[in-house]
Amino acid sequence: MIHPAILVALSYLIGSIPAAYLAGKLTRGIDLREHGSGNLGATNVYRVLGPRMAIVVLLVDALKGAIPVLVLPGITAASRPGLWAIAYAVAAIAGHVRSIFLLFRGGGKGVATAAGAFMSLAPMPSLIALGVFVVVLFVWGYVSLASLSAATVLPLIIGWREGVGSPLFAVSAVVAAFVFWTHRGNIGRLRRGEEPRFGRKSDA
Repeated sequence: MIHPAILVALSYLIGSIPAAYLAGKLTRGIDLREHGSGNLGATNVYRVLGPRMAIVVLLVDALKGAIPVLVLPGITAASRPGLWAIAYAVAAIAGHVRSIFLLFRGGGKGVATAAGAFMSLAPMPSLIALGVFVVVLFVWGYVSLASLSAATVLPLIIGWREGVGSPLFAVSAVVAAFVFWTHRGNIGRLRRGEEPRFGRKSDA
């Protein structure tokens, strides 16, 4: 059995795999941080590289959150693997946003990786949040607004189901706040009416 602190570090490394960066380099020899929105997430991949590559990146980013939660608790020496699973999720999300492989410069906003992690930690609340994401995206057409809406709903549902004193609620609330922080630029553009709608490809 492996000490959980080592698995936290491993979760961070898994989360740090820069799928969008690799997609840009391998398919077109470009650094996506210099194209489109400059963000290493599936939305920017869609705008610059197209829908097929965006789906691949989205799935990889989600798996980066799901794998540590689903696999690593089974090989930990900790007495409370459930709590450590939450720690693995947080580490994976942090790795996605600040990848050591990119020298902590650039990264995604953590939504897909957080979705994969919480779909494994709390499937039903996550499915509800996903439903909210889809509805908001369909009605208003903004990925950022859909992400913020889902991030808001998730801790509310978890708190209602498990209580506001549960560790999972606390972490989901912190992650939601973190998602708002990573989307602060999008929030400003939404307020000014400058946020691009989903489906509009970048000319870069």
